[in-house]
Parts: sequence; structure tokens; C-alpha cells
Amino acid sequence: MRLKDRVALITGAGSGIGKATALTFAREGARVACADIDAAAAERTAKAIEQAGGTGLALAGDVAEAKDVRAMVDRTVGAWQRLDVLFNNAGIPQRPTPIEEFDDAFYEKLVAVNIRGVYLGCKHAVPVMKRQGGGVIINTASTAAIRPRGGLNIYCATKGAVMAFTSALALELAPFKIRVTAIAPVVTDTPMLPGFMAGPDGPEVRKALMASVPLGRLATPEDIANGALFLASDEGAMLTGSVLKVDGGRCI
Repeated sequence: MRLKDRVALITGAGSGIGKATALTFAREGARVACADIDAAAAERTAKAIEQAGGTGLALAGDVAEAKDVRAMVDRTVGAWQRLDVLFNNAGIPQRPTPIEEFDDAFYEKLVAVNIRGVYLGCKHAVPVMKRQGGGVIINTASTAAIRPRGGLNIYCATKGAVMAFTSALALELAPFKIRVTAIAPVVTDTPMLPGFMAGPDGPEVRKALMASVPLGRLATPEDIANGALFLASDEGAMLTGSVLKVDGGRCI
């Protein structure tokens, strides 16, 4: 078991990549705090972990709210006395939108969830990791920040910010034996996927998306979870400041 006896906190764990990663980490021996803005979804993930023989804890909260993130960390540490892995995974999508038509309120929401949420997770987890002598932080970026798709202007910017923040924080925290990495998924078959589409979801839309990936398919949540497992485990011990592209060749 690659994460035996470790404690992980995963945001956005109620569905998609977050849920798949929570189940994967638990299968590899971690105790997993499953945080999501949807309390019922967080409960379902924690219950699935328990039913599979693992140890899970459901946490409800909004990653854009400091008090909620502080509570997530406090409850995780209160339950298990440590925090070895933080996966800042929660995020929201953007439909392709011309910049002159972009809604200012939605701009603020994208920034709040996709950037502020990552910042708050790190801010409140780092003191715990410093006290215990180390840890791992994984931030969800995107291939959209490396090879942008037209119309995803603000989404691309938020994920680019996550990548820059990851690099800077990796330098800051290396002396404390805290590794900071990012994972950049290609378009992934999750409940969030339609939120990136200009029109209704359908076979032709998905066919076009798959055509942009050299391996010819969408990523699965499990593809991304396996990448996160590598980054969290001792197999990734020499990686910090790195961005792992799980992209089927999209960024070549």
C-alpha cells in the first residue's frame, strides 16, 4: 500500500476526479477526508470508502470561504492528528465565451474557486505540515493553461495562476520537506465536462474533443487519480514544483 497510515484531505471529493482520487488513496491505505460544497456528495464518497474497507470522513464546505477551509483542515487533524497530503482539486468550469461578453460576477466566482480555493487550502494546511516535519500538496491545474482552447480565456488564466503558485510555493516550502506539485488533466469525462461546452453535450461534441487528444479518447477520473497517487506517494519523492500532464499527448 503506497499511502499506508497517511492522512489525505481532498477538496471536490464528491464527484469526478476528486471522488476517484479519494477512492484510490483509500485503497492504497490512506485515511481520507472527503470535502465538497455538496454535503450529500461528500457523504456518498466517504460511505463508498467505508464500504470498500477504508477509512473516510465527509466534510462540507466552500473552498472559497476561509472559515470553511480552516474547518476542513481542523476537522481532518482533529480526527487523525496529522495531514500528510492535501489535494486542492475543487474547481469550476467555463463555457467558451468571447471576452467582451464575459460576466463580471462569474469572473469573480472563477477566481474565487479556482485560485483563492487553492491558496486557502495551502494557507491552512501548511502550518500542520511544518509542525509534523513534511507533507505533500497537489494542486489541480489544467492542460488549458499549457495549450489553451479558444474561448476558455478566464479559466485558462486561473489554471495558469495555479501553476505559477505551485512553482513559487514549492521553492518556499522545500526547506520544510513539503513537496508542492500540480496535475494538469486533459478534458476528462466527469459531471463537470458539459460546463466546458458551447452547446448541448452529445456524440459529435465529444468526438471533436477526442480528436484533439492524440491518444484518441477523453481521460477518465481514474487516469487523473492514478497520477495524483504517484505524486502523493514516495515514488514521487523527488518531485516538487512539477506539473504532471495527464493529457494523452494533448500538449505535445
